[in-house]
Amino acid sequence: LGKCLLSPIVLAAYAYNRSLSELGPGGRTDGEPGVLCQLFAFLMAFFGLAPTLLLLAMALECWLSLGHPYFYRRHLTRRLGATLGPAAAGLCALFCALPLLGFGVPMQYCPGTWCFIRMAGGGPRQLGFPVLYASLMGLLVLAIGACNVSSMRHLYGMARRQPRRGPPAAAAPRMEELDHLILLGLMTVLFTICSLPLIIRAYMGAFAADFNENADLSALRFLSVNSIVDPWVFIIFRTSVFRMFIRRVCRRL
Repeated sequence: LGKCLLSPIVLAAYAYNRSLSELGPGGRTDGEPGVLCQLFAFLMAFFGLAPTLLLLAMALECWLSLGHPYFYRRHLTRRLGATLGPAAAGLCALFCALPLLGFGVPMQYCPGTWCFIRMAGGGPRQLGFPVLYASLMGLLVLAIGACNVSSMRHLYGMARRQPRRGPPAAAAPRMEELDHLILLGLMTVLFTICSLPLIIRAYMGAFAADFNENADLSALRFLSVNSIVDPWVFIIFRTSVFRMFIRRVCRRL
């Protein structure tokens, strides 16, 4: 949904050879972001935070189902899962709308085809939101990492308790747990690497006054890479050929 909403705006800016502020009503200069630029900044912030919150919900579910199966069976229902998504999206939308209300400043970045929250320069009112945004992202990253590491520990313990030798049917559960273990590890490392640059840039802009649009653009690209690559990691890893390759490597090791 984020790609479908954001990509046409960028393509239109390139097609008309204009910046986002010039395309939409409102501002006509780099220092005055227009309505389209403000909308773009809101969508960028929202689709950076909302999937992270949903990833935390998935990591919590995985951790509870493996580490606390009785609590999971008794308290986590389909109704709770159905309401969690809209609730998370609503909270993220309210939080990311704060710059539109004056807490934080949307800003057009070079080369004029993307907008985000101003992460350097200005006073506490302008820089308070990016610091808060980065802190929230950092807490979510830590929580997701902790849940996934705990889930991996439970999966490793389950695999260790499976019989090492015997017929193929006896070894299948152990290999299935190792499959999930490797997949969780890959996704955790990928998510952490892609999320940290934006968090670091927000703190550097606020406390070190480091105004570097190229570095900010690279940080946003890293954040976008996560949402593109993560599904492919999951899809490719679930194929039988790749899983067979991983199992042979694990057996040799």
